[in-house]
Amino acid sequence: MGGLLLGFLDFVWIKWVPYPFAELGNSTATWAVAAFVLGYWIRSGWLRAALGAAALLVTAVPSYYVAAALLQGDDLAAVWAPASLVWMLFGVLAGTVFGIGGTWARAAGWRGVLGTALPAAALFEEAARFVGKVADPNYPSGAEWNVAIDAGLGVLAVVLISGANRRRALALVAALPLALAIFVGFALAGRF
Repeated sequence: MGGLLLGFLDFVWIKWVPYPFAELGNSTATWAVAAFVLGYWIRSGWLRAALGAAALLVTAVPSYYVAAALLQGDDLAAVWAPASLVWMLFGVLAGTVFGIGGTWARAAGWRGVLGTALPAAALFEEAARFVGKVADPNYPSGAEWNVAIDAGLGVLAVVLISGANRRRALALVAALPLALAIFVGFALAGRF
């Protein structure tokens, strides 16, 4: 049910929320954070969190395309188009990683730091992609706002997840190489 709501409400957000905040709906980081929140909330082990978060994201993909067909008149065939299947595969990967990250954020030690860093890393990576669009004449002006929004939300996520200042600082430091890894992953995926 959560995946159906995520996909449908995501499209509604994109359609009716003004730019630059509408970009949060068209955001891989937002979906990754949703998977993280599910993993954080479940509290019953990493396997259940990974499976639940993957199911959340996989279900959200066709729900998004159904919403686009109902609210905007898009072709319903997009639900089973190859692009939809690719996004579902990414949903399995991201759901697994961020679902487990949600459970790790409650742990002590290095797992807790990495788990806390994951949502920030996803948001920082997306901010880095928007940096590349600031000077792009084919992209709407105002991409610098998207950079600021994603970076600010990344810091806010760490502050809200962790109560200890030392852990917050470690998580912010850990988020940077994680963001770089995600950035490289997207760059490699874009080549195929």
